Amino acid sequence: MESAHRVANNTGILYARMVITVFISLYSTRLILAALGVVDFGIFNVVAGAISMLTFLNTAMASATQRFMSFSQGSGDPDRVKTIFNVSVVLHITIAILILVILEIVGFYLFNGILVIPSDRVTVAKIIYQFTIISTFFTIISVPYDAALNARENMFVFALFGIVEAVLKLAIAFYVTYASSDKLILYGLLMTLLSVLLLIIRAVYCQRMYPECRVDLKEHFSKPVFSEMTKFAGWTFLGSSTSIVANYGTGVVINMFFGTVINAAQGVAAQVNGQLGAFAMNMLKAINPVIDKSEGGGDRQKMLMISMTGAKMSFYLSILFMIPVFIEMPYIFRFWLKNIPDYAILFCRLALIRSVIEQLYITMSNSIGAVGKIKSYQISNSILNLFPLVISYILFKLNFPPYTLYLVFIGYTMLGGILTLYFTKKVCDLSLRLYIKEVIMPSSVVVVLVIGFTLIPFLLMQEGFLRFVTSGIVSTMSFFVFVWFFGFKNEERTKSKEILKATAIKIKGLFKVA
Repeated sequence: MESAHRVANNTGILYARMVITVFISLYSTRLILAALGVVDFGIFNVVAGAISMLTFLNTAMASATQRFMSFSQGSGDPDRVKTIFNVSVVLHITIAILILVILEIVGFYLFNGILVIPSDRVTVAKIIYQFTIISTFFTIISVPYDAALNARENMFVFALFGIVEAVLKLAIAFYVTYASSDKLILYGLLMTLLSVLLLIIRAVYCQRMYPECRVDLKEHFSKPVFSEMTKFAGWTFLGSSTSIVANYGTGVVINMFFGTVINAAQGVAAQVNGQLGAFAMNMLKAINPVIDKSEGGGDRQKMLMISMTGAKMSFYLSILFMIPVFIEMPYIFRFWLKNIPDYAILFCRLALIRSVIEQLYITMSNSIGAVGKIKSYQISNSILNLFPLVISYILFKLNFPPYTLYLVFIGYTMLGGILTLYFTKKVCDLSLRLYIKEVIMPSSVVVVLVIGFTLIPFLLMQEGFLRFVTSGIVSTMSFFVFVWFFGFKNEERTKSKEILKATAIKIKGLFKVA
């Protein structure tokens, strides 16, 4: 019960942060798209598209380090936590240097016959690429500090850092809008400087507040731990990096066949999908340390039940916002953007479908990581990650339209779910029958019912602000009703009541103090 309260509290903090950052980020995208124009915005997304992937890489690598730190905390070994952090610093500096070299080599080929960029913007694109490499380097180095915040479950500070980052990005967007110099170069430079500043802020805070975050390689470095973490991080990095190659590579393939305008649509879709996906990711960030600590404490069944509950809740939180946005997307885009890139709405809708499917098994990979036997899973996952890149290239060669890419991604995501569940059963002894009963069945019932009710105003009313608001209200009300009666078990309803009661008492206490 204590862990449920902690997860609920941390999730609430992260949602408060997200409510602020989502609107700031979406408005920043509107400003940047208007300031750069569709062509330059497309160039930035295809050349510096790795920046959007860095968030994924950062999260994946941080979860690997956080797994070791949380596992050690769960087993009650504080000295090992200090060793893990110091080893992690060395490990990620090594990875950062390796990635820097790889990106420089890849860049040579990208700008010699692969990317399709207007001739007068090639030099600018090369400069942006170098900014991307620098951002990548500092983002990877910041991973141990993110992992420390996650392992400590200090979501308030994590949320505060996220708000600061969003506000600074908005300030950059405003500055670029009114700048007289080359806006694309200026934007790339300022985004790079932001990554350096964020690293400094995280490092200073963690070193001052957490004893385990003080770098002392002489006292807290262990070759056996380095070897163990290198193997684990190496396999994790293999899966993460192939996923990044596939995602970034498909942007390059889109560019080769359709040009930078379609890359702009891809960038807009990624922004919307990323912001809506943050609703579910926030809960996962709160629940992952609990999964690792449960396994570290030797309670496998508790770990699996938390993972299944997390998958189901992640799915619910995704559809809460994605269903009304999916249905009303044309109206939302016309309100949000001055110039809507071709295919942006269709790309975004297909990306949301993929994201919702992914939530059904997203915590299961964390269960495999908590146990630690990840080699076979990451090798298989890495091979599968290249599937969208290869298939989409072949289909584009056969003159299939741009949106084919997202249909391929949906198929890839479904195969990824089957693969993940297979390895969760093999490594963690997950009962697939129990998983279907606890996750798939209630999730399917809820999503069908919520979609059905949300379509009522869509079919009966004309497009406009009134229909948009009505759809949102109907979707939200039906969501809570159906999740409560069809999505939750009796125990989950009981726990929810206790959490709500405890939250209400806290809120009353705050008002009394005021």
